[in-house]
Amino acid sequence: MRRISSGWTFFYKRVFPVIWFGFLAVFLAISFFQIPQWNRAALPFLIMPIIMMGFGYYFMQKFVFDLADEVWEDGDSLVVKNRDRQERIDLADIKNVNYSALTSPPRVTLSLRRPTIFGDQVAFCAPVRVVPFATSPLINDLIDRVDDARERRK
Repeated sequence: MRRISSGWTFFYKRVFPVIWFGFLAVFLAISFFQIPQWNRAALPFLIMPIIMMGFGYYFMQKFVFDLADEVWEDGDSLVVKNRDRQERIDLADIKNVNYSALTSPPRVTLSLRRPTIFGDQVAFCAPVRVVPFATSPLINDLIDRVDDARERRK
């Protein structure tokens, strides 16, 4: 088996949100306790961290928290692991592979013909590339293998 998801997924899903919300909570607490009186000049220091927490949670919910922990390639199938759940997906059961290399983290979304325990789409973090704007040869190989599996199934 060969891992095709990034090893940074744990950082993106578990460590970065703690750093993000922790920093904003500390900034909010310092602002709250260091402001001697409530006046209009102090309001941005109290409101902005709360707004940033809201936007941060929204974007993490949409782009990070739904990522699978691990995706392994095993012959003509993928093994997807997320927390304590695991599912095997045949390459021929994948309708589409959407690869977004210009997002952070780089994201691969698999649209499936049949719903799994993860739903009808599975997203995972692609391996991080050193060269910016470059596509991943691992994901390009996956796209070719999915296409070949669909052709053989017909």
